[in-house]
Amino acid sequence: MSEILTISEVQIKGKKAKEASSYLISNTTDEKNEALLLIADQLLKDKGHILLENLKDLREGKENGLTKEVLDRIMLNESRIEDMSDAIRLLVGLKDPIGETIESITKENGLLIQKKRVPLGVIGMIYEARPNVTVDAATLSLKTGNAAILRGSSSAKYSNKVLMQSIHKALEKSVISVDAVQLIEDTSRETAKELFTLNKYLDVLIPRGGKSLIQTVVSESTVPVIETGAGNCHIYIDASAEFEMAKEIVLNAKIQRPSVCNAIESILIHEDWFAIHGQSIIESLLEKNVTIFGDKVVVGASDSVKAATLDDWSTEYLGLSVSMKVVANVEDAVTHINEYGTGHSESIITKDAEIANLFLNTVDAAAVYHNASTRFTDGFEFGYGAEIGISTQKLHARGPMGLQALTSSKFVIQGTGQIRK
Repeated sequence: MSEILTISEVQIKGKKAKEASSYLISNTTDEKNEALLLIADQLLKDKGHILLENLKDLREGKENGLTKEVLDRIMLNESRIEDMSDAIRLLVGLKDPIGETIESITKENGLLIQKKRVPLGVIGMIYEARPNVTVDAATLSLKTGNAAILRGSSSAKYSNKVLMQSIHKALEKSVISVDAVQLIEDTSRETAKELFTLNKYLDVLIPRGGKSLIQTVVSESTVPVIETGAGNCHIYIDASAEFEMAKEIVLNAKIQRPSVCNAIESILIHEDWFAIHGQSIIESLLEKNVTIFGDKVVVGASDSVKAATLDDWSTEYLGLSVSMKVVANVEDAVTHINEYGTGHSESIITKDAEIANLFLNTVDAAAVYHNASTRFTDGFEFGYGAEIGISTQKLHARGPMGLQALTSSKFVIQGTGQIRK
């Protein structure tokens, strides 16, 4: 008896997405925007059902011992759903990059050579926790004429499924095929590994989550990868920094939402500034229940500070913990950041413009700040409507990835019978 060949969910949905992508390029901006507005409306209509399904994820998460920081990333409420809908409406108002002429040259022989923006094709996403990524990835992909295959984590499986149901209900009312956005419902490791090598259907794979997930995808994928997510972000307080400004920025960057990748995980402080304000900045953090892991100088300033290990300098806590180190100058701060940072977001607080420029020009990161919180590294804050992730690599895209980051290009050449001699 011959074996029956079973086709996996990944293969079936990959094929559908690939077929849908070939038609997306012909959809007009108005048609894509109409579909996006339908999705924005549908999310609000389905708000009650979405919240009920999200509660299932939260209950299972608590039973499975997930931390409150992870639960916060999973949690949806009315405000967050409304924010997702608003982000889609902002996306609708943004210029459609597809078809844009990037370069144009007319040769002496009359050939017109133009470089135009085109979709990437089929975008694969592997992500942890945050169900809002389901909506962000789907809508950004559709706006840029890309199909999407999404694979979330088991910790948000109910939320992801119900959000995809809303997206599909909206697309059924549009001219865009529901096959253009696919959710892999099987959250086992096998489906993730299958996506790693789905070169036949995927044009790019984007991991969004913790360091372990990203490293696994980068090391095992044969599909081209855009690396995103891990954020071991720093703030350097220079000698001339104003205390109140430094305190407000540090507290915002650490505690406003500590579970996200643009929150700071390490504070570097000039030795002269620390001698005057060190005790106060430590107390300000301790009052907000932040655990501090410090070097010898910081430990010596407070009995409440724990001694940092070498691992602390490279740890992304994603919670109310922070490492703290005293340095001699801005050069030492830059050296430390470039050794332990993840290329995400780094900030300097100083009155000295020359020192600020040295920091901004020499720190190797996607986003560098002067006298501002790192919490602004975000697609919405940068005016992109939403983001598919924050790229920490240098090729193709870097920083918050909006519409242009989800495009490629091709040359279109118009002739009148020219031949090369």
